[in-house]
Amino acid sequence: MSSLKRYEFWFIVGSQHLYGPETLKHVEEHSKIIADKLNQSEYIPCSVVYKPIVTTPDEITKVIKEANYDENCAGIITWMHTFSPSKMWINGLSILNKPYCHLHTQFNRCIPNEIDMDFMNLNQSAHGDREHGFIGTRLRIPRKVIAGYWEDKDVQIRLGNWMRAAVGVIVSRNLKVMRFGDNMRHVAVTEGDKVEAQIKLGWQVNTMAVGDLVQEINSVTDAQVDALMEEYKEKYILATDNIQAVRYQAKIEIALKKMLKEAGCGAYTNTFEDLHGMEQLPGLATQRLMEEGFGFGAEGDWKVSAMTHIIKKMSEGLPGGTSFMEDYTYDFTIGNELTLGAHMLEVCPSIAENKPRIEVHPLGIGGKNDPARLVFEGRSGKAIAVSLVDMGGRLRLIVQDVEAVKPILDMPKLPVARLMWRPEPNLKTGAECWILAGGAHHTVFTYSVTAEQMQDFAEMMDIEFVHISKDTTVENLKQILFLNDIAWKLK
Repeated sequence: MSSLKRYEFWFIVGSQHLYGPETLKHVEEHSKIIADKLNQSEYIPCSVVYKPIVTTPDEITKVIKEANYDENCAGIITWMHTFSPSKMWINGLSILNKPYCHLHTQFNRCIPNEIDMDFMNLNQSAHGDREHGFIGTRLRIPRKVIAGYWEDKDVQIRLGNWMRAAVGVIVSRNLKVMRFGDNMRHVAVTEGDKVEAQIKLGWQVNTMAVGDLVQEINSVTDAQVDALMEEYKEKYILATDNIQAVRYQAKIEIALKKMLKEAGCGAYTNTFEDLHGMEQLPGLATQRLMEEGFGFGAEGDWKVSAMTHIIKKMSEGLPGGTSFMEDYTYDFTIGNELTLGAHMLEVCPSIAENKPRIEVHPLGIGGKNDPARLVFEGRSGKAIAVSLVDMGGRLRLIVQDVEAVKPILDMPKLPVARLMWRPEPNLKTGAECWILAGGAHHTVFTYSVTAEQMQDFAEMMDIEFVHISKDTTVENLKQILFLNDIAWKLK
């Protein structure tokens, strides 16, 4: 069973007593069937929990209070089988603090030829969901509306995708980020208001001394390293004679993992400018921890570190992979303009096309020994690049659609993991739009999560969202950014 099944989404169905006990009995039966069928769907990653139908303001408020304080509840799904007067929902929805999806469906797919008033009184979602929709809009509650027949694949996929975004919210609200060292000196975009991030997103971002990490590294035993080296040999191609450099990365991995788990942290940062007492900058160690699900940000970039962890949790069980990434250089070949993405060392092997190689090469910065790292090429396919930036007074989540491609060069002298992609709508327009939006050079690159899911996440967290797609132009993006600026200042 997927670990995401531990997250519950409460299926809350509204009705009223106007239609009599027989109708309510059918409402209950139908609601249980839908919940059970959704739980059996391959497209629904989390648990759908049926809750007894609600028919009064007190019942509605009670179940929403329970949802708010249930640690397993990651959100609610509402559906009005009949007409449920929406004033009954005001007190409950006004205090809701969990993600909220309004499923606009009905139990029957088709209208039967023998339709009568009893059928009409029972199956009136087209009526009841509009009343319910009004109160959500009137209360200005962020919510997802999914319309369609509940048994259809497209509806279940959209519902499952929304659930993953909601899982991102619950992960975010419980996330701790460990920082070793500060941000890279004089860099602006990796800075940000950690207090505001905790208020808006729940992140607890705190610093640990590099000396504490060094102490943990020095306490790692040869037996622990030997065991991890066997795992390396099994999973990767060992393409170096400098075994001691690889063994030192194993010590870093063991020490880092211990510290992160003891502190309950899901993400961390470091910087090549603060490695006092360490022999190497973490390379292979960081790649391995990212592969396991920990978020990472280089040069102290705690925002991208946290987002990497969140997106990895959102995409759990999906193919594709997610990694910390950085735009490095361009190929301006006319008609085939591409971006080369990489980093000094730290790209997650979850995005690798083939079996990664462990190599040891000089780094050139940091003043430490040559670090071991995994070298590979990323896979081709549709993906997104995600950047969270602090705009001063608000957070902006920028997402760009991209098409990853097989690298057009072998690049035998570039000993790092790398990836090439075509930004939407094209490199020139895409780069101009990214820069105008204030997107960082560090991103989360993911094949597994969509722009729509990131928009859902942003709406749930009440942060600004900017999407650069195949339809984006510089002119319309400027207008969007201008209007967003006004709207958020008024907010």
